[in-house]
Amino acid sequence: MSRTAPKAYLSRAAVNGLLLLSVGYMLFPLVWLVTAATKDAGGLLAGDAFSFQGFDLGGNLGRLAEQSDGVYFRWYLNSLLYAGVGAAGCALVSVAAGYAFHSYDFRGKEKLFGLVLLGVLVPGTALALPTYLLASEAGLVNTPWAVLIPVLVNPFGVYLARVFCAGYIPDEALEAARIDGAGELRTFWSIGLRMVMPGFVTIFLFQFTAIWNNFFLPLVMLSDQKLFPLSLGLYAWNSNAHAEPGYYPLVVTGSLLAVIPLVVAFVALQRHWKAGLTAGSVK
Repeated sequence: MSRTAPKAYLSRAAVNGLLLLSVGYMLFPLVWLVTAATKDAGGLLAGDAFSFQGFDLGGNLGRLAEQSDGVYFRWYLNSLLYAGVGAAGCALVSVAAGYAFHSYDFRGKEKLFGLVLLGVLVPGTALALPTYLLASEAGLVNTPWAVLIPVLVNPFGVYLARVFCAGYIPDEALEAARIDGAGELRTFWSIGLRMVMPGFVTIFLFQFTAIWNNFFLPLVMLSDQKLFPLSLGLYAWNSNAHAEPGYYPLVVTGSLLAVIPLVVAFVALQRHWKAGLTAGSVK
């Protein structure tokens, strides 16, 4: 007992130390972002970003709102539109597809699901050019639809939805609904979707984060600055900062504000998200 106690203590100390290093590594950029957003261009270029000396967050916010007639907040609304509508639509499509794979038997079901899994392995950048050509043929380039429609389909979301349906939706509940006279759409909407709501929220959060941080698809599809999301708009400002250093505080302050919707989404939906992560762990 006397020998095992020091070993157990050292093991816990090593694990806790590794966790602290990991937390510090992840929080370091956020701390830099918070402090750097209070600096003007001179303070940032001087390399003194980790102090609050010369605190000018209010001035940076004011300049951010005034720059180019407030185009930043238009980008903000664009990102909320793309991420919110796109993530909700993707979650609904994924849950519907996962529900169909779980609830129905049809010829070639597993082969079709294998193709869905194969789609998980294909990087999104490889599909950007074909997607652009299709959008060009449909006349959707440089419109919000060019960004919204491609994000409605997510192979990983379909796979995740099927796993959730298998863990949350008992076949007996669906049979009872059909015996009571409910149609297939009514059964899915009133029973299947309600039971798998933790999975819906989990897929929504994953896709919301992916769309909010998406850069390459808007870069390919959009040329009108008024349609830019935050990621593309801040990139354009950062490119101008090399010639005009006054853009540096705008980019940093805008990046800080861009984190807020992600934090709010995860905090507001964490109850459903945590329930979704433990799906199937307890019978």
